[in-house]
Amino acid sequence: MGATSEPDFGGVIGPTYRESTPWWPPAPPALGRPHVVLIVLDDTGFAHLGCYGSDIATPTIDRLARNGLQYTGFHTTALCSPSRACFLTGRNHHSVGMRAIANWNSGFPNMRGAISPSAATVAEVLRDRGYATFMVGKWHLAPMDEASAAGPFHHWPLAKGFDRFYGFLNGETDQFYPELTEDNHPVDPPRTPEEGYHLSEDLVDRAMRFFADSTGLYPDRPVFTYLAFGAQHAPHHAPNDYLAAWRGRFDDGYDVVRERVYRRQLAMGVIPEGTVLAPRNPGVPPWDELTESQRLFSLRTQEAFAAMLEHTDTQVGRLVDYLERIGQLDNTLLIVCSDNGASQEGGPYGVMNEFSYFNLLADDLDELVATRLDDVGTPRGYSNYPWGWAQVGNTPLKWYKQNTYGGGVRDPLVIHWPGGFAARGERRPQFVHAVDVAATILDVAEATMPATYRGVEQIPLHGSSLRATFDDPTASTRSTQYFEQLGHRGLYHEGWKVTTYHPAGQPFEDDQWALYHLDEDFSECHNLAADYPGRARELRERWWEEAERYGVLPLDDRGIELFTAPPRPGTVHARRDYVYHPPISRVPSEAAPAFGGRDWLVEADVVLEPTSEGVLFARGGGDLGIGWFLLGGEVHFNYNALGREGRVRAPLDVEAGRHRLWVNFVREGARGHVTLGVDERTLGKGAIPQFVRILGSSGLDIGCDTHAPITRDYEPPFRFTGLIERIAFHVRARPSARDAAATLRAEMGKE
Repeated sequence: MGATSEPDFGGVIGPTYRESTPWWPPAPPALGRPHVVLIVLDDTGFAHLGCYGSDIATPTIDRLARNGLQYTGFHTTALCSPSRACFLTGRNHHSVGMRAIANWNSGFPNMRGAISPSAATVAEVLRDRGYATFMVGKWHLAPMDEASAAGPFHHWPLAKGFDRFYGFLNGETDQFYPELTEDNHPVDPPRTPEEGYHLSEDLVDRAMRFFADSTGLYPDRPVFTYLAFGAQHAPHHAPNDYLAAWRGRFDDGYDVVRERVYRRQLAMGVIPEGTVLAPRNPGVPPWDELTESQRLFSLRTQEAFAAMLEHTDTQVGRLVDYLERIGQLDNTLLIVCSDNGASQEGGPYGVMNEFSYFNLLADDLDELVATRLDDVGTPRGYSNYPWGWAQVGNTPLKWYKQNTYGGGVRDPLVIHWPGGFAARGERRPQFVHAVDVAATILDVAEATMPATYRGVEQIPLHGSSLRATFDDPTASTRSTQYFEQLGHRGLYHEGWKVTTYHPAGQPFEDDQWALYHLDEDFSECHNLAADYPGRARELRERWWEEAERYGVLPLDDRGIELFTAPPRPGTVHARRDYVYHPPISRVPSEAAPAFGGRDWLVEADVVLEPTSEGVLFARGGGDLGIGWFLLGGEVHFNYNALGREGRVRAPLDVEAGRHRLWVNFVREGARGHVTLGVDERTLGKGAIPQFVRILGSSGLDIGCDTHAPITRDYEPPFRFTGLIERIAFHVRARPSARDAAATLRAEMGKE
């Protein structure tokens, strides 16, 4: 046979079709396999769901547990990006280059901020077998400086096995004003908050549409949908009717509520008899010692979290009802889990805007309660709850997200598949891990991870399928699993666990290891290291063996140093001058000029008409951000520092035509000074009462403002009616150690 575009053609090609035999490739092997829906909740602790003992209503997920399986020994990595890398690859996070958050590249193989090509995702494998693959929601598995419209795109969802993507690339987003991406390009939300928009509803709308588009035309082709909510990560946003429904429901305070949840868990059998309720974590004040303002604000932030979770559960219910209505629920392996324990980024008293905590600033709770309490949970707030309520969400466990104690790594997992197993409403106490999720999906899809993928030799799966546990309550999955996060370490082995709490900067050899018999001590409250020194030593030594095997080394607890080091050549921040020629898409926060806490100058070459007005640039949103705009014949500069707003404005008396507008910011201690100008003239000067190091997670708009507005002087998007030919941002200083500390805190919170 001569040359052909199909070297593997299996027919016969003769002079004409009469002497030829046609041939078609075989049908994709996935035809007839079940659909798979993987739902990941963010920052949802072991005790946050109703079926795990919570006071919070989650009827949909509870129903899935009653008709499926509920795992009480499910463990994650204690952070978002690493856990999600495990979910999608079935390998340990250090092995695939995701030691911590996707915002970092430490220069070592275990921390590249993206999944290694040697770890194909479950989406890539399923797509090659004939599955339709859709990703909806939070990604956070690409370096954040690559998350702009300029890419590069090789770590985005479509390059990692997904046919379609709709969601956001960062670790968090405003639930009312999200920064959305569709496939490989940014898009605006379809509605405004005033029109009833909320991100969780939008994500489920899109997930159902993707599913319908696929199954309507190819009903025999199975679908893999990865639905990763922005909820329950801060900011805790919910519609007003959900917020109102939770008023007063937690007035007993977190000490009483945690005891109530603990008692309910014992009665339900979620935790074994004899489990001890862990004491308050260090820094958690007793409820009775809080001031009136501290109690009122704390309650409102917890109510917002509860409202958001109930609203999220409602959206899960919409998807489940849709699958049931079209007759596909029984044929769908539906997995609901969390990526880590409850968040500690609200501090001891909670915050109106989580970036108060990240900026190392304390809220005046007396003032907030008097003036802004009703903003919590709404588009005007960006709240996170305090440590006391976070520990309620982790009942009965110690510590939080980021830590390798149970409060960071033991999380909810519910599996529902009526057509795949007979068990209903049963619990599975086995130790299982995030790496087991991908292995289970591949098993159910009758797919295997290839030895090579796209010419790259693959790391073997580290996870084990949970399928044996579907029908056998005693089936074991793994005997050993290491933990490491930010220097905190741990190891599970055959019912025992050693773990550390590592203070950053402390020599690793000075860490104190605790030993727990998890089979008898669910909440890790009885340290047996002194009673069993030989076992403790053996498990510590085994941790080092596992660390060597899975690429955990070198241990790295740096934070500040990663943000004060010079930027790598070829990255978006390998310069101090950023020049844009509009029109240009929104620039995400991680790729935008690094304003926070530094001196800077912005120059805009514009063509003006006498009536020109609108936004020149806006960075941030809500009560945290910067806006530079023309309005009413004046040039305006607004600097909103967590509600402390600095305003400078001046008349703009110029002729129509080309001009250079400029604004100069100079930091002076905790304050700032702004000068506005046009061409060679100074128009006005003014003081900014408070600067911030971190300007939030909303990015940079040029020529408009599509975020939550930082000022009520205009209604977004307030597009510029002149012409911006060029706008240049000149950042004049490197960050200080304190600036870098704030940046580190913010990056960790975005998980």
